[in-house]
Amino acid sequence: MRTDRAGALFRDKIKKPAALKKIIAGLKIRGKKIVFTNGCFDLLHYGHASYLQEARRRGDILIVAVNSDASVRKIKGRRRPIISQKDRMNLVAALESVDYVVSFDARTPINLIKLFIPDVLVKGADWDKESIVGGSFVRDQGGKVLTLKLAKGHSTSNLIKRIAENYR
Repeated sequence: MRTDRAGALFRDKIKKPAALKKIIAGLKIRGKKIVFTNGCFDLLHYGHASYLQEARRRGDILIVAVNSDASVRKIKGRRRPIISQKDRMNLVAALESVDYVVSFDARTPINLIKLFIPDVLVKGADWDKESIVGGSFVRDQGGKVLTLKLAKGHSTSNLIKRIAENYR
């Protein structure tokens, strides 16, 4: 039986913020580099998997914050999310590249970023590095803010559009 985080049961990877803060503290004491990213991850697709795998390469532990259903509706509109928060969290946690998953209700994950103080904050290249939420905080703590190239032509919006067109 595997005992590393990648081999953990995916439900064991889903944590409440307070519990994850304690885990992170222990990991940091052991010298582990913590990478943090966030997103809606509605209709998980190749672009998501590729992005999260690349994010994981930037450190030792990848934490993914998933927007709650209410948070997704605020950002994407009343028709989203398509997949429930619980299912989105389970799917993200099932990816080998992901070590921990946590959810958040706010419009942004700034409170989690301040709670966890990651060594590396990652977003997609569609974000301007200077406008990434929590970026200045992470840099002030001595961390890095990175943007990663996205898989061309892979987005949830495009996927939804393609499905709607194919099944009219």
